[in-house]
Amino acid sequence: MNLPENVICTMNADLELKKIIDNFQNKIFVLTDENTLKYCLNKLPSLKEKQALVITIESGEQHKNIDTLQKIWTFLGENHGDRKSLFINLGGGVICDMGGLAASLFKRGITFINIPTTLLSQVDASCGGKLAIDFNNLKNEIGLFKNPDKVIISTEFLETLDQRQLKSGMAEMVKHALLYNEEYFLKLTEFNPEKPDFEMLSKLVEESVMIKNLFVSQDPTEKGIRKMLNLGHTIGHAIESYSFATTSPLLHGEAVAVGLVAELYLSNNYLDFQHTKLMNVVRYLGTLFTPFLFKFEKYEQLYNLMTFDKKNSSGNINFSLVSDFGEYKTDCHCKKEDVFQALSFYNQINI
Repeated sequence: MNLPENVICTMNADLELKKIIDNFQNKIFVLTDENTLKYCLNKLPSLKEKQALVITIESGEQHKNIDTLQKIWTFLGENHGDRKSLFINLGGGVICDMGGLAASLFKRGITFINIPTTLLSQVDASCGGKLAIDFNNLKNEIGLFKNPDKVIISTEFLETLDQRQLKSGMAEMVKHALLYNEEYFLKLTEFNPEKPDFEMLSKLVEESVMIKNLFVSQDPTEKGIRKMLNLGHTIGHAIESYSFATTSPLLHGEAVAVGLVAELYLSNNYLDFQHTKLMNVVRYLGTLFTPFLFKFEKYEQLYNLMTFDKKNSSGNINFSLVSDFGEYKTDCHCKKEDVFQALSFYNQINI
């Protein structure tokens, strides 16, 4: 397995960034939110030396929309950004997704670098070139594929995170383990996000990015095997969108954990994924996440949200399911009543 050519894993992000921007003569813009402005920007003193212009937006999925995108473009225009400018995204998945889209469309595209600062964004948004905003209360409805020119991944930023954010990222890593092998899953279970060993985590992150790259490199625009990275996300995205209207909105990884439990149930039902292995994964996720429960009366609403998934075709909801660790099938069509049973399975397991 290899890292993508544009990805750098390091314990010193500023050193790697300095190599890139030292001789850069044009304007540099940095997109942050209030959290990365406070906790992460000071870890990159080379940006201050180059007099980078900082754009700060409000954090949270609710701000990943066209209005925020317009604010970014307005800032770029008012500060004389041009095609030779450099745009740096310093933040989590929202910043990397939306900032990458803003850079890709401004002046028909300017150079951009991602410096992901959450565990989730390091193992997910760092690789694959998916850029998007939410629209009409649906996740990532408007976007395109374009890889950053560079991605700098460093676990030094993860030391600024609380346990909830760290655990959110673990859900995506569990997904990667299911798609790769059981050995990697067992490695994950040895990491304790409540007492994090960041040197150990750095190795796990690098392996997770390489696993994702196995799928992305074979299918950059998601026509076939890359759809497997949607494991846990068909139901997970529906749960996430639903949660935004409640008093307990979920982080992306928290919603994916719900989706993984439900879709592993479907994997057991349709592809004979071993019940023992299913329960091992479920129990591990139960050590990370508190339950997010929903009543039977909401199943229809959740199912309707699943019908908007971008990987659907010909009126069918397409699930990506596993028959074992490292064995899988895309475009699985599941009966509505089975999807409802999968939601009930999650509610009864009560993780």
